[in-house]
Amino acid sequence: MNYSQVIIMKRFSYPATFTPDDDGGFVVTFRDLPEAITQGDTKQEALVEATDCLEEAIAARIDDKLDIPSPSQCHNHEYIVILPIQTALKATLYLAMQEASITKVQLARLLEVDEKEVRRILDPRHATKLSTIERALSALGKRIELQLV
Repeated sequence: MNYSQVIIMKRFSYPATFTPDDDGGFVVTFRDLPEAITQGDTKQEALVEATDCLEEAIAARIDDKLDIPSPSQCHNHEYIVILPIQTALKATLYLAMQEASITKVQLARLLEVDEKEVRRILDPRHATKLSTIERALSALGKRIELQLV
């Protein structure tokens, strides 16, 4: 495995800090996404909430056409929270469109679909078939590669 493959696999794995709350439980923050703050009564519950919070933060950045930062290096006191795969793929498409300087209308033309369909593909809250995301990424010269580590 080369260095670029490692970067791709870690692209949507963000470090989170679990801080004990004075009232019990844990407050979860992400230094790469300052707007992402959540909590849970136990570490396990906080981790579940952190995954949901991370997903919402990335979805909001896509909706608001903002940058999606690369994750920082994880420190010893932090936990890694991984973005759910469908949202990670939609974020990948969003980033690929930015990289190619292509609009939703232009991608729609490439895919021979209505622009509304591209909006749905990019909508993190809309369930999109994997084959549809693959086709959109392929139109931008990208492909999905799965590796288990």
